[in-house]
Amino acid sequence: MALALASGLVACSDTSDGPADPGPPEPDPAPVASVVLTPQAAVAEAESKYRFEAVTLDSAGSVLEDRAVTWSSTDPSVASIDSAGLASALVPGLATITATSEGVDGSATLTVVHAPVTLVGAGDIADCETPGDEATAELLDSIDGTVFTAGDNVYEDGTAQEYADCYGPSWGRHKDRTYPAIGNHEYHASDGAPHFAYFGAAAGDPDKGYYSYEAGAWKVIVINSNAGRVPVDSGSEQEQWLRDELSASEHDCTLAYWHHPRFSSGVYGDDDRFDALWQALYEYGAELVVVGHEHHYERLAPLNPAGEIDEAAGIRQIIAGTGGRYLRPTGLPRTGSEVRNSETHGVLELTLRHDSYEWEFVPVAGQTFTDSGTGTCH
Repeated sequence: MALALASGLVACSDTSDGPADPGPPEPDPAPVASVVLTPQAAVAEAESKYRFEAVTLDSAGSVLEDRAVTWSSTDPSVASIDSAGLASALVPGLATITATSEGVDGSATLTVVHAPVTLVGAGDIADCETPGDEATAELLDSIDGTVFTAGDNVYEDGTAQEYADCYGPSWGRHKDRTYPAIGNHEYHASDGAPHFAYFGAAAGDPDKGYYSYEAGAWKVIVINSNAGRVPVDSGSEQEQWLRDELSASEHDCTLAYWHHPRFSSGVYGDDDRFDALWQALYEYGAELVVVGHEHHYERLAPLNPAGEIDEAAGIRQIIAGTGGRYLRPTGLPRTGSEVRNSETHGVLELTLRHDSYEWEFVPVAGQTFTDSGTGTCH
């Protein structure tokens, strides 16, 4: 306020508190002492995404909020990663994922495994006199993946004309994605020549009719089970080839398919001609065998070479002789027979994962029987 003085001067008096006391200076932010990634080790299928989280900590282990993090991968061809920690798994392999904050690194591993693949098919398929193969081919139209055949692909004799007129209009529209096994009916015509001419290189060497291919994490073996044409016994060229294939395989899981069942509750029953093949597959830890010949569907428990249930190391066999030809009833179930059906045409759909498999019998339109389940690789 202002005070009046005798001399006429005015004196001012300031009664404010003056500048605010700033107090002690703010401490510097704690530096990042460590970066921790979650999870520390992850597995992702190729062509999928996987998110990592990074936490920044001080020297006392307290979380530091809002610290900038940059991401990198030691092998971007296996797995790349974006600025938010979202990894793109690309191809099988191993990559180290690193998060960096204020010069401090934290790391985790990402193992990229094979993406699942689908195999779908059946045996005992096309016949110009019956509509079954047209119905099962319609199922294939809506299922992606590799098509397999388990032999007796076209009746009655596997001639070139039958392939053109009977198989071609149905399953033949999927020929470009088909890997066939040869059945006994194919050998009725010119020692199987029309079969090999129709499928070309996909059917293997015409003098052998057995071959292999890769399906994701799986080794797939296609056997020629026509023992009178191509021997299958112990010491035979085919059995030795099979052992060589299995020995050299770096795949974690193995599937084989051919025409004649080793074990069956059908009209033909067990067939010990294939003992040596089953023994080799068993010794090398194969998981699954798919066959035809018996015109029914049958799923068996994992069996050892003696035909005994062996849940730990046995091979599961599925008979899928349901591709279109007429069906036949089964007899008394043999040991290990878990599911049987002889009234329904359909296809067997297999989902092959990096360490396991799934099966599903898909019935033709108008039918309801199905069967499904899972198994793990040995």
